[in-house]
Amino acid sequence: MACTEEAKLEHFLQWLQVNGAQFRGCKIKYCDSTKGFGIYSTNGSPEDGVLLVVPLDLAITPMRVLQDPLIGAECRAMFEEGEVDDRFLMILFLIVERLRKNSSWKPYLDMLPTTFGNPVWFTDDELLELRGTTLYRATELRKKDLMSVYEDKVKELVKKLLVLDGDSESEVCFEDFLWANSIFWSRALNLPLPHSYVFPQIQEDVGTTCPVDKNSEGSTSHSYSEEPINEIDGKRFEAHGNDCKVSGVTSTSKQEETVWVEGLLPGIDFCNHDLKAVATWEVDGTGSITQIPLSMYLISALQSPLPVDKEVSISYGNKGNEELLYLYGFVVDNNPDDYLMIHYPGEAIQNISFSDFKGQLLVAQKAAMRCLLPKNLLDHGFFPTGSSTCKANNTSEADDRICNFSWSGHRKTPSYLSKLVFPEDFLTALRTIAMKDEEVLKVSAMLEELVGSEGERQPSETEIRTAVWEACGDSGALQLLVDLLQKKMMDLEESSGTEDSDSELLENACVIGNAEQQTSKEANNLVQQKLMSRNRWRSMVYRRGQKELTRLFLKEAEHALQLSLSEGN
Repeated sequence: MACTEEAKLEHFLQWLQVNGAQFRGCKIKYCDSTKGFGIYSTNGSPEDGVLLVVPLDLAITPMRVLQDPLIGAECRAMFEEGEVDDRFLMILFLIVERLRKNSSWKPYLDMLPTTFGNPVWFTDDELLELRGTTLYRATELRKKDLMSVYEDKVKELVKKLLVLDGDSESEVCFEDFLWANSIFWSRALNLPLPHSYVFPQIQEDVGTTCPVDKNSEGSTSHSYSEEPINEIDGKRFEAHGNDCKVSGVTSTSKQEETVWVEGLLPGIDFCNHDLKAVATWEVDGTGSITQIPLSMYLISALQSPLPVDKEVSISYGNKGNEELLYLYGFVVDNNPDDYLMIHYPGEAIQNISFSDFKGQLLVAQKAAMRCLLPKNLLDHGFFPTGSSTCKANNTSEADDRICNFSWSGHRKTPSYLSKLVFPEDFLTALRTIAMKDEEVLKVSAMLEELVGSEGERQPSETEIRTAVWEACGDSGALQLLVDLLQKKMMDLEESSGTEDSDSELLENACVIGNAEQQTSKEANNLVQQKLMSRNRWRSMVYRRGQKELTRLFLKEAEHALQLSLSEGN
């Protein structure tokens, strides 16, 4: 590590300790160029397993921004007017503190990365490696949205806030906003804070207001948001290990007394991810565990003491490479938590027969137009892979379907039901969309029987699903599913070739630090063909995983289709 990096680290450690943080069995040190800094165990791990304690007052939260002596009043006015939301407040705060010449947060900000591996930081050439994937389009839209927010809001607001510090010369640029946005989304914690900490008793005669909207109890208003793709919540530290249990708030705390607030906590946010995490973090509201009230602490998850100089990793949750790359800028090769997203384009419904009636049926059945297919579903299909450690259970969903085969006894319960890995809500949508004209008329007639001539009642969701099943069975839905998966594979292979070609490229790859090195004219031609930036490597790992999952789920769908046709379904 260079001397400047060592000096930054030393300055940061002093800053943490001055602000009340305590290192009890760990240290922060440089890992490597891919991870940056991380937390490592030291000699003499404490008996209680507590490795690091950081006061919550050191967290960057919406409350912290609104109470800031310099920009708090201005931010509060913008917040109350609905001009900014809580997430945007923190991003603004990071930009302003980065540009301020005498920021008290400088020791922390100097330690943070300046570039990232998530796709919004990719070069144009690197982004092309994602063509055909869900991430490619999502990244294009995200970059466009970020630029729009920067031009429409960020430039003016940051300039206004800097003037409050007497700085009318500093200029904010798009890279400052991109940096702050990436810092927030890659390092934010979802903090379970005691209600009394978030909403302290306020004297009415003082005339102050609560730091966050009481009606939302710390939730986000989403006027500015980076919604993770596939509608999966992407808070980095939301999961403690492999679950989402909250412990250590206080020993007597009730769930309703806990308020979840997003924020950055210097020190603990240097923990890196590992599927086999050795630590978790918890909040100590009373100080009964750490002797520091209102603090967050890092605690070993192992039964035995940590070996000296072992990296103290945590789990960011069971996330696939799509989400890991999009939010955090890294991937896990052969990720057991990978998933495939399949969707039927909503606009295409307008081009099918009986589109209005089918649209009404979709709403009434609460059918899903998209679905996530986790890798571990394959363990319970027709061709189990046996590669997943986490088992899925479709029993309840299968039971739900079995109880629906009771309309007239015309169709029997499929023999393949227990092996069908695709979500019933998605198959319900595909059945409805794929219905032939005569099947639509049959469904309409059956539902009219239920409703009665006077429209005495409305059919239930279960009754509508049963009628659709009775009319058309599974074959139409499964054929449409096969078509969607084949189209998915064509899109993935169109620009980058097959899964095997990706595997060959990855096997022969010589990964280098950045795209500039990749264009070195001094490199040998043969070697040059094998050189790739780390961003290209990440993209290939992700897209190869997508091709593998598409191939395996397509095999499942094709087999299910054959069985449904043979059984008359």
